[in-house]
Amino acid sequence: MDNHTTKNLKLNVLDENDVEGLISLSQSVGWDYDRDEIRTVMSSGKIIGHKNEFGHLVSSAAIIPYDTHLASIGMVIVHKKYRGRSLGKETTQACIDLVPENRSIMLIATPEGKPLYEKIGFKEVGYVQKFICNNYIPSNRLPLEGIKAEVLKQGDFDKVVELDTDAFGDSRRKFLINRIRQSHQSLILSDENGRVLGYGLSILGPENLVLGPIVAPNNYAATFLINQLALNHNGNLRIDTSTGDEMFIKFLYDSGFEKVSQPPIMIINSDTMPSRNKNLYGIAAQIFG
Repeated sequence: MDNHTTKNLKLNVLDENDVEGLISLSQSVGWDYDRDEIRTVMSSGKIIGHKNEFGHLVSSAAIIPYDTHLASIGMVIVHKKYRGRSLGKETTQACIDLVPENRSIMLIATPEGKPLYEKIGFKEVGYVQKFICNNYIPSNRLPLEGIKAEVLKQGDFDKVVELDTDAFGDSRRKFLINRIRQSHQSLILSDENGRVLGYGLSILGPENLVLGPIVAPNNYAATFLINQLALNHNGNLRIDTSTGDEMFIKFLYDSGFEKVSQPPIMIINSDTMPSRNKNLYGIAAQIFG
């Protein structure tokens, strides 16, 4: 690359005017961010990136701070023509600098990004399993006795935040408001007394219907929720899960899902992930942790 195309790179906080540039940048590495997803990220946190002298976006990274002690980094992309210049390190460090020093920061790494994150100080603390389904096989499981799935209503929201906090490890009220607004479907599990026991969202993206978050009291309830979200969708499904529940994983395989990758979860400013109650069966997306 000649000097004319490598100088004068400026790091910016991105806004609505940069959405199309972010879509193009993500497509350049085979990722499928669309306008709705990018706007949810922007409204829940901040996206930063380098622009060249022509104003073209050549890198990005996002930081989503949650309510008390945890933040998540994602969307770390460097255009292939600008690699080898530490832009990924600069954007990641800039994200870290946007939150208080005592806040734990997590990310889900690509194989290419893992060495960079290790140099910055991130430690591997787990992994997620990415599953894709091209032909969903509906479950023949009957509804749970005394439990039903119904559309999430405004009056259910505080309970959803509470359930999500215990499952995820931090409260993320602002993010959930934005994610529910974006969702294709938002369902709750409730018992015969009207108590909310779990919830699940689906997000319609350009390539997949993404299932998550999925929060449920047990694997049977989680699979029931997923079945309700997946039914009648003509297209690919995706779910990313960090659970080690063998029966849940078996359900995914039996339903037509295939595991396509197992990226590591990494964290900085802590040695471990925050305490979770094992009720998180599907994460929102890798960018959100």
